[in-house]
Amino acid sequence: MAEQKTITFTLNEHKLTVPAGTVVIEAARRVGIEVPSFCYYPGLSLQAACRMCLVEVEKAPKLQTACTLVATEGMVVRSDTPQVHKARKDMLEFLLTNHPLDCPVCDKGGECELQDMTFRYGLDKSRFVEEKLHSPEQEWSPVVYYDAPRCILCFRCVRVCDEGMGVKALGVGSRGVNSVIIPNREDHLECEECGMCIDICPVGALTSGTYRYKTRPWEMSYVPTVCAHCSNGCKTTLSVRNNDILRANNRDLSGINKEFLCIKGRYGFDFVHHKDRLKLPLVRRNGTLQPSSWEDALAEVAARLKAIRDAHGPEAIGFIGSNRTTNEENYLLGRLARATVGTNNVDHHRTADYSALVQSLGEKSSAAQPGMEQLGAAKAILLIGNDPTNQNPLVAWEIRSAVRLHGARLYIINTQEIKLRRQAEQFVRIAPGAEALMARWLATGEGDLELDTSLEMMKLRGALEKEQDVVIVFGAELRGAAIGHLVEFGASLPGQTRFMALGDYANSRGAADMGLLPDRLPGYAPLSNAAARDAFGKLWGTSLPEAPGIDARRMLSDAAEGTLQALYVVGANPFKTFGTGGRPAGLELLVVQEMFLTETAQQADIVLPAACAYEKNGTMTNTAGEVQLLRKAMETMGTRTDFEILRIVSHQLAKAGMGKAIPLRTPEAALDEIRSGVPGYGVSMPGLLAGGAERTAPVVPANGHKLSDVPAESIFSARDTLFTSGTLSRYCTMINSVPEAKSEA
Repeated sequence: MAEQKTITFTLNEHKLTVPAGTVVIEAARRVGIEVPSFCYYPGLSLQAACRMCLVEVEKAPKLQTACTLVATEGMVVRSDTPQVHKARKDMLEFLLTNHPLDCPVCDKGGECELQDMTFRYGLDKSRFVEEKLHSPEQEWSPVVYYDAPRCILCFRCVRVCDEGMGVKALGVGSRGVNSVIIPNREDHLECEECGMCIDICPVGALTSGTYRYKTRPWEMSYVPTVCAHCSNGCKTTLSVRNNDILRANNRDLSGINKEFLCIKGRYGFDFVHHKDRLKLPLVRRNGTLQPSSWEDALAEVAARLKAIRDAHGPEAIGFIGSNRTTNEENYLLGRLARATVGTNNVDHHRTADYSALVQSLGEKSSAAQPGMEQLGAAKAILLIGNDPTNQNPLVAWEIRSAVRLHGARLYIINTQEIKLRRQAEQFVRIAPGAEALMARWLATGEGDLELDTSLEMMKLRGALEKEQDVVIVFGAELRGAAIGHLVEFGASLPGQTRFMALGDYANSRGAADMGLLPDRLPGYAPLSNAAARDAFGKLWGTSLPEAPGIDARRMLSDAAEGTLQALYVVGANPFKTFGTGGRPAGLELLVVQEMFLTETAQQADIVLPAACAYEKNGTMTNTAGEVQLLRKAMETMGTRTDFEILRIVSHQLAKAGMGKAIPLRTPEAALDEIRSGVPGYGVSMPGLLAGGAERTAPVVPANGHKLSDVPAESIFSARDTLFTSGTLSRYCTMINSVPEAKSEA
């Protein structure tokens, strides 16, 4: 790779060396020199509208805008001179000419960039005494409000909606002092309702429907955590007051998602306060679920599980886990099933075949799986299946960023005309279910394709063979052997080809990594691998069953036939997910840990109220294999974390003479065991504690299973939209209030 050219220039008597093409404002920020600006925003087009970033340039006849001024060799720039200060004061005087100065009631008070700059550079009086223009506040949607008099026309909102989101829902109307931001549907918005325009606004012109007129920034505590919805692992900062979440954003630009959050990350937190939250254990008495104490409910769980195991053996019990619970909770569930109960009947709703990907990559697993930020810097991207705009919004954002900011070329193979087609260099539309055939054709040239498709695929393959360092992104449509073919094709391309499988939910990857699979241990080691099985047996203090268990769908069918007697469900809704239509007739015991009375919980014998993702500590692994800390923001009285419930159940079972109690008392203790015992999970604790995303690197041992075709009913996507999130979305009141969600429903 050719070395990047650098230049050296002087800023406030400091010699700075920066890459050629760097604008002065960015160079200044990198070394901590303040150059104020309202309209400039990294990654967006240059506007030079606010004139706050004016600087002196030696030998230049007038002040220059630092946001558009490219640093050149030998240039001498000064940003802190009397002339510059006067210019900033004058610009603020103009901006405040028509500003309403309603800081006492403005939601942006305490966080307003105009307010900050006024304190720093502003005058204590104005020469303008004309009456201020006024217009009433407008509700553009239930989540976005606009107050025109506060707007300083920086156009950040217009640009982020157009360039970043690719939606073009905002524009500018009228001219001069009458200029205003206008929505795309006259008096309301029709868009993705992401709220990016609100967070990027430097003043209080755009405000949030969940937060407006409720509190002040200094009255809240701020908890950085991981979004509870899709599998991309966006960091969201929850603003909490009096044990109540009032808003979510990522204004500090930390985390893998920087400024990006979709509607679910920004507004999908109010399920926490939903009136239907379970707050007491429920036990079925005389055909109805009745409130019970925690002690009685947990004792009954243990007693009935013990009775079924003694009567029918451990193979009569099945465990279905969640792709929303933490890594530590998933690890504990697998340990409870395998080490305490003695069964490998463990599964969850698998939304991507991570196991096949890790096995196909072998020893290259770590280097060949990109993080989210690496995806955003890719040179070329091949997308097969999935609709990232709806199902994986951060992935779509990173793809758009790669194309827009780095000139990446995007190639798409899909059954639908997805939105990302607009950015695609080439789009190949295929018949539903043909994704695996396309992967095999790319790798081997085998497979009967229609003439038109064959010509398009030949053109696509020829283009990819000329690319360097391709990132291949694919959805649940590719499973088993098809992923092996894709990896084989990637190995034939120039440079380092990397792969990303796209799952659905917050911890879909973590559930698979932690071994919630009927034939795999944590870290994807197959049960047939005696060394791996013995290692976990030693770690857990017992010998583990060798025979693979049955998957979730088979558990439900066996329960209908009476072969499976007990089903323990944690944070999942299998009766709806797998479409059983109700409780299997032969099931003797159904235990559910859940937040709400879902279709599955309504049919349970015992329901244990569980804490949600925003009410507990732990870790989650996003679809790119990046681990992040989940932090507790609040608590709901009457609930317990899934970790605590599973730990107590293990002690109750041990007390009844069934297996050993799990000694791990806290999620932190479980994470220590995961880091030491699960292959690929020796992540850096300092990195996690600092708020970083640490890469995992699981490697399947060489004597692992042979890849085979996996039936579609075993691994499938729920195909959620921007406004749905499986069962959980029905309890997200704010999301369900926007017109786009109502129209989809």
